[in-house]
Amino acid sequence: MNQPFFSILILLWQSEQYLQTCLHSLQAQTFKDFEVILLDNGASHPPDHAILGVFHDLDLKHLHSDANLGFAGGNNLAAKSATGEYLVLLNSDAFPEPDWLATLHQAALAHPGHCFASRLLQAGNSAILDGEWNVYHASGLAWRKNHSQPATKSATGPRYVMSACAAASAYPRTAFEQVGGFDEEFFAYMEDIDLDMRLQLAGYPFLYLPDAVVQHVGSGSTGYRSDFATYYGQRNLIWAFIKNMPGFLFYLLLPAHIFYNLIYVIAGFFMPSGKALFRGKKDALKGLSTMRKKRNAIQSQRKITPLQFARLLDWNPFSPVVKILVHDASTKDHND
Repeated sequence: MNQPFFSILILLWQSEQYLQTCLHSLQAQTFKDFEVILLDNGASHPPDHAILGVFHDLDLKHLHSDANLGFAGGNNLAAKSATGEYLVLLNSDAFPEPDWLATLHQAALAHPGHCFASRLLQAGNSAILDGEWNVYHASGLAWRKNHSQPATKSATGPRYVMSACAAASAYPRTAFEQVGGFDEEFFAYMEDIDLDMRLQLAGYPFLYLPDAVVQHVGSGSTGYRSDFATYYGQRNLIWAFIKNMPGFLFYLLLPAHIFYNLIYVIAGFFMPSGKALFRGKKDALKGLSTMRKKRNAIQSQRKITPLQFARLLDWNPFSPVVKILVHDASTKDHND
């Protein structure tokens, strides 16, 4: 069997109602050289084989895990069965436009060794962005670019960015394997940013493609995040900074990182999920020794300079305020 160009990884967990729409959108792709690896990631309602049979024209591999391995572990497991030149991550509640893969393929041929971010629109309301790429601030905070903003604010052309939202992203499979895939200790939240920072440091840049369009449902909230999301998000943002901020930037930016973590701790006293936040920070500190060891390994293999990395950071001093007051109050995450 010939090697497909793309291996599309889809995790199924608490989103079974969207799977058929997702697979139909893949059937409609104008670029056909791909396989689909569907992992039942401890789903409460595994997909019906009769329903999957409707998609017999797709090269579909169905895997099963009894336990929920998280977004990190689930995708790592699915990636082990991939044979494509590129790994493509796609949420089961994400529905690509017909020319999505064709756009990714054209970009991959024009920019070998690159990773790619898609433009996400809110499913059912394409006038609103679900997000473009992951912004990483100099303080170590992160958020999705232009989340819930009018689509007219979208970038009009390709641009280099720090990180791709893993709801719809693409990576050279050799690059993914070289950096060890996702860090499974992260489990969920910030694990895509951690992976992408490691890929950047290893010399694999990220290109945002506004013409690679995907409709994304997500599960936005109108209040504070759940305890689950708060715990992992607050723990992992510390780990991502410790592992990946290179060279002199680590020492230069560490005070700002500590400052904003303290702001979160203070805010935790007034948040419904405050106990989960405190637990996340406590466990982050417990894991610092392990993360420092990982940092040493990552930084010893670094292929770009701290100054090159610095150009990918958001340096706006007011951005963290917007992040805490706006993004953390209403968020859609690729893990949901």
